[in-house]
Amino acid sequence: MIKHIRIKNNSTVSLWDIPLLNYEDLLEQSISLLQDESCHCVNYFGYPHRDQLILICCIANDREHLITISSSVINFNSVLPSFTHHHLAFHLFEREIHENFGIKYSDHPWLKPVRYPFSRADKNSRIENYPFYAIESEEVHEVGVGPIHAGIIEPGHFRFICDGEQILHLEIQLGYQHRGTEQLFLKKNNLLQRTHFAESIAGDTVAGHTTAFVNLWESLCNYDAEDHLQFSRTLALELERIAIHTGDLSALCTDIAYQLGSAVFGRLRTPVINYFQRWCGNRLGKGLIRAGKNNYPFTKQLGDPLKRLFDEYERDFIEMYDEFKTLPSVLARLEKTGTVTKEQAASIGTVGMAAKMSGIPRDIRVSHPHDWYERMNHEPVIKHYGDVYSRTQIRKEEILQSIEIIRNMIKSIPPENKKRKELSFPAPDLFGISLVEGWRGEICHCAITGENGNLVHYKVKDPSFHNWLALALAVRNNEISDFPVCNKSFNLSYCGHDL
Repeated sequence: MIKHIRIKNNSTVSLWDIPLLNYEDLLEQSISLLQDESCHCVNYFGYPHRDQLILICCIANDREHLITISSSVINFNSVLPSFTHHHLAFHLFEREIHENFGIKYSDHPWLKPVRYPFSRADKNSRIENYPFYAIESEEVHEVGVGPIHAGIIEPGHFRFICDGEQILHLEIQLGYQHRGTEQLFLKKNNLLQRTHFAESIAGDTVAGHTTAFVNLWESLCNYDAEDHLQFSRTLALELERIAIHTGDLSALCTDIAYQLGSAVFGRLRTPVINYFQRWCGNRLGKGLIRAGKNNYPFTKQLGDPLKRLFDEYERDFIEMYDEFKTLPSVLARLEKTGTVTKEQAASIGTVGMAAKMSGIPRDIRVSHPHDWYERMNHEPVIKHYGDVYSRTQIRKEEILQSIEIIRNMIKSIPPENKKRKELSFPAPDLFGISLVEGWRGEICHCAITGENGNLVHYKVKDPSFHNWLALALAVRNNEISDFPVCNKSFNLSYCGHDL
């Protein structure tokens, strides 16, 4: 009996070809797959169909470059054994299913609300009554930070349990803002509107989320993107990586009071985002990536100034980073601070930098390549100490790696095809999945079409969904004064989590 179907990234499969398992078999199969360290869950969600809930589980095998898809049908009044009881990486997926649809689990260790969406099953579950973990003791105290923060940072609440200055436990409560993004993909039938929604999922990941959306949409329409489209998407992803990593290095310097580094790295970020404005008219890259077309094709006239930009950037960047990494006062704040072990990172299913910092080689550009990454022999940057300094080193090495990728790309800029193929409508009764390596890590978009080809379900997963728990683990046994630099070293997204 076939219990799953395996597809490649940016592929579709008929809904009726996805094997339907009873719930216990789905649980056993999924847990069994995750015993292979090359496998991890990229998405697990439910969607209502008639009077029941269909569960779809997507587990990627990074070694074989395939994604295992399987499903099950359950009743809304079900009480189920949890996947999380066997593997912690499923905890947020099941908490979201519980919150959205009221599904109960008999042995889930941490069954709390995730986002407090407007469509949640239990309207009596309110964010002001979030059930924080507490320790009854006269020797410990609690410290609350947020949800209102200084400046323009988005809302999120951090509840620390401390013994003096030492952090014993941190619980992160999100869910303060919602745009109903996933539902908007269903309510609006206009492709341009849907593209705008993808651009707005996380303002610092425009290229990442928009590439995931357009690649998914094109696969639903059985459209093969032309070379120049794939070129522009890949180039935009690497530019975005350079810009955000550079800005994060500046912010890390600010958090440890190293003002020279803050100023220089901040200055170096500016010409990179300004280049996006030169290319498409927007410093975040909005308007650049579109399904089936490119309103701003990349040309040699754009390539020459980009090459000059990086010639100047790289010289100053290397000089500043070399100074930064040799200062004892800097290293004292970064080394052995905010450590997450490989075992912890694997157990919670971290992705992107939060995985690579602890020796887990999880990078979609290698494991499930798309666009121009398919023609590259990409090697992910891996560190093994899992601390703030490891995350800093990854940023530095990925910046230089991305510059080299872009330099090689602009040596062979593909011409725009003037006779553009027309984009059709999605086929009916399809399931599609798209994975993209954003600068934070793995982005996953899934879509399901109905009998007329319209979207009936759309699921977004930002890498922050996995990685917020890594921050909570990182600060344990650190002093509370180290929290800002630990937090910035991950730089996770509030809006990408809350949707």
